[in-house]
Amino acid sequence: MTSSTIDTGAGVITVINRFTVEPERQQELVDLLVDATETVIKHLPGFISANLHKSLDGKHVVNYAQWTDQQSLQAMLSHPDCRQHLTDAAAMSHPEPQLYTVASTHHP
Repeated sequence: MTSSTIDTGAGVITVINRFTVEPERQQELVDLLVDATETVIKHLPGFISANLHKSLDGKHVVNYAQWTDQQSLQAMLSHPDCRQHLTDAAAMSHPEPQLYTVASTHHP
C-alpha cells in the first residue's frame, strides 16, 4: 500500500488545494471532500493519498493530495464523478489548487 510521502526523491506530484469557506460550512466541505475521496478518487489510477486539514478559525480547508504523475491527476480532474464533486466544492468555497514537488525536508 502506498502512503503519503514527503521526500525529495519520491517523484510524486503533490496538489495542495486551499479552500476558503464560511466557518459554518467548513465541516460540510470536509464531508464532501471525504465522500469524493472515498467513493471515487482513491479508486482511480495514480492516486497515492489525500490528507484533509481544517483551520482552527473555521475559514479554510486544505487538501494535501499526492498522485504518481500529472497525467493521472489530469484524468481525475476530467472524470465525470469528480467534476461533480469539484463543482459542489466550488459552490460552497473558493478553491486555490497548486501543484508542487518536494524541494526540501528537515528532521531532528
